[in-house]
Amino acid sequence: MTSSTHKHQPHQLPNMYGATAAPPPTPSAQPNIPLSTSDAADALSILLHRLPSPTLTLPTRRSPPATCAPTLSLNNSTTAPTLLHDLLSASSQLGFFQLTDHSLPSQLARSAESDSLALFDLPKDKKESSFPKNWPFGYEANDDDDDEEQHGESFRLDSTCSTESTELPPALDSLREFTLAMEKLGVRIVELLCSAVGFENPLKEDPTRFCSLMWITEGVPGNKPVLSGGFYPYIVGLQYQIRCQKYSLLADSGWVSVSPEVDSVMVTLGDIAHVWSNGKLKKVRGRPVAHLGDTNNTRCISMTLLVTLPTDSTISPLLPKLVGSNEDEIEKDEEQSDGSSGEREERLFNSFSFEDYAWRVYHERILFKDPLDRYRI
Repeated sequence: MTSSTHKHQPHQLPNMYGATAAPPPTPSAQPNIPLSTSDAADALSILLHRLPSPTLTLPTRRSPPATCAPTLSLNNSTTAPTLLHDLLSASSQLGFFQLTDHSLPSQLARSAESDSLALFDLPKDKKESSFPKNWPFGYEANDDDDDEEQHGESFRLDSTCSTESTELPPALDSLREFTLAMEKLGVRIVELLCSAVGFENPLKEDPTRFCSLMWITEGVPGNKPVLSGGFYPYIVGLQYQIRCQKYSLLADSGWVSVSPEVDSVMVTLGDIAHVWSNGKLKKVRGRPVAHLGDTNNTRCISMTLLVTLPTDSTISPLLPKLVGSNEDEIEKDEEQSDGSSGEREERLFNSFSFEDYAWRVYHERILFKDPLDRYRI
């Protein structure tokens, strides 16, 4: 009978650890000590802290940070170098500012608002038949009741506020005069921007090189900003501040909130100005959207004048021209005394069709992805 204390001789493994070294412990030889809940949490926390942290950018549209818009004056006491310096500072850091001493009569702005309110009071069939349908001009309404973000109604008019009907209740004389005055001011701002950045003004002495779009929307009372339609590319956008009102802007830094002074003109720089300046000027994506208080039922019209380009235009950076009439002379001017070639400004954007770009940004309603990214070099 075999004894219960009999031990089998184990198989001997080669000694790979030296004469006196013990073999590494096996799992069965480890003490079975369960981790407490707090120990497990600490271990998980250490592991997560060692992992590379992802960068998440979340939209902050509901509560955009408040920003004070820089104030620029066009009065005669402001010297040209000072004005250009202040303009470049505001445009290169923020992409928007408020303009005072602009010579636009406040009464004209209020009369234009009255004309615009009368347009929204028209029957819908009259609205649709009285305005041209040559995109981007015309009338548009959001008929989708399931759309979470109401876009309201909008009128997009040319600089003469032309219509297809002569029987509209308002003659639109004030709105037309206001639009032309805003256009004149916008063209001057473009001229000042070109001088401040240092490139030739492509609109100079050629009125066919640009066009204007007066975009009129009626706000709906409530705290939530109301968008109307999509975006449309522009050089500069102008909004007359008729009353104390807050706006949300989608700038390069994200959503910001501004409250311009009453009777000032809020100026925003658009994507065309950004490309023209080769990225030196910041931009505002789309038009500012108004916050309307819900304390009363006062109707409010937003009238935005966009100085933009004809649809057959091509957009590309306008780099500062060097002295010389041809490439050979330019290269010669760049040659330095030590024999090295001077550095020319590097182009940051490829040229692209304005019409294709305008159609895409208007219909895709791009908010958080910069539509200019695809054209960056």
